Amino acid sequence: MTEKRPDPDALVARVEGFIREHGLIPEPRLVVAVSGGPDSVCLLHILCKLRDKLGTKLHVAHLNHQLRGAESEADAEYVAQLARKLDLPATIERRDVKAYRAEQRLSLEEAAREVRYTFLAQVAESIGTDRVAVGHTADDHIETILMHLIRGSGTKGLRGLLPSSRWQSPAGGSLIIARPLLPLSREETALYCQQLELEPRLDASNLSLSPLRNRIRQQLLPLLRSYNPRVAEALLRTAHIAADDLAFLEEEAARRWDEITREQGKSITFDKAKFLELPPALKRHLLRTALEKLLGTLKDVETCHIEDMMEALSKPAGKKIILLGGLVFSIQYDEYLLGPDPAALSPYPVLEGEFALVIPGKTELPGWQVTASIIGREEMKEKDNDFTAYFDLDKVGRKLLVRPRRPGDRFQPLGMSQPKKLNEFMIDRKIPRPWRGRIPIVCSPQHIVWVAGWQIDERVKVTETTQKVLRLEMVRSAR
Repeated sequence: MTEKRPDPDALVARVEGFIREHGLIPEPRLVVAVSGGPDSVCLLHILCKLRDKLGTKLHVAHLNHQLRGAESEADAEYVAQLARKLDLPATIERRDVKAYRAEQRLSLEEAAREVRYTFLAQVAESIGTDRVAVGHTADDHIETILMHLIRGSGTKGLRGLLPSSRWQSPAGGSLIIARPLLPLSREETALYCQQLELEPRLDASNLSLSPLRNRIRQQLLPLLRSYNPRVAEALLRTAHIAADDLAFLEEEAARRWDEITREQGKSITFDKAKFLELPPALKRHLLRTALEKLLGTLKDVETCHIEDMMEALSKPAGKKIILLGGLVFSIQYDEYLLGPDPAALSPYPVLEGEFALVIPGKTELPGWQVTASIIGREEMKEKDNDFTAYFDLDKVGRKLLVRPRRPGDRFQPLGMSQPKKLNEFMIDRKIPRPWRGRIPIVCSPQHIVWVAGWQIDERVKVTETTQKVLRLEMVRSAR
């Protein structure tokens, strides 16, 4: 995959071509993350050669993770000296990664990554940019593909590292990560440093077999090469094909998103009929996109989470899938709902207890204000919402109360000759299960007279013989 003695100028030209092809450095300022290792030192040196051509000013950033004692201190000093030698401004700081790991309950690798990128985002903001260049190479690209494959992250994971991507901070804020060295191998960056006598630092922790990436690098890849000496090229071709496929899916998903989904607060609903018409690949992509929107990241999303939702698509209403991050994927009658609480989209606030209505007058109850008016039949107007209803006052009476539903409730929906179970009515009307316990039920001493928002009882309707009409209007309140 690499030449034994690459021409340094040829490597610089390859990196320049890659930067221009992908528009990696459009900003007049750029943070360069430099650990002190061969990859980042090669990156910094090449960018120094290109900065005038690219019209950008460089700012070195180095973070001491305080994980390797004196070695970490020596790395920081090396980067500081390198920045001075190249006459570049530098920000060199230290952060307690172990403390952050304990606080956030992350793996050491995850904690180091979050702390590092948070630091880089802060440096970028301080110099007026949102972009950082990192020293990821083709080898990192290949290792990332294998990591994603092992973890089961699906087609998107097979895409591996992109020339640039956006990192979203858990605490808010973001950073664009540019990877100018992706066309180079790790061997090429090391040889570049050797030929130019840059003497980068070597991180002994890279020899540890504890991190998964190191085991892939030192054990899995050599084994795969014993089966196929050109396995690296094969993986890069797979990543390229996956990237092309995903680009098409992303374009199609963006085109169909507003047609099929509705975002409400921290929840996303999918139109069931339209969603089921889509090909499986597009369904998976839309589900993954929805998870990313709600979680802010796909870091912990695996293929099994998407497949659990795909399998649930044909399940009856009421089925729920518990996902990561406290999200629930629930099956409604006409929709699929993804969010922290299926009841969150209910138009009804939580209702507990019984509340007698003042007739005529206004009654305040949790989440509602109910206005009761007594009018003549000639004063009736066409209803403009489902939370206004008219009743024959003599039939309904003045002793009404509002409560949530109860087991065994029955009422006689308008137009029907016999009462039916309230639960059956709600199922017939495809009222989402999470809503049902919140719907206000207006009752007389004899029976239910109104399932608010849905239907009145046949026995209390206004007829030609009605003398006085009771008008009830329910309006949401902040109480």
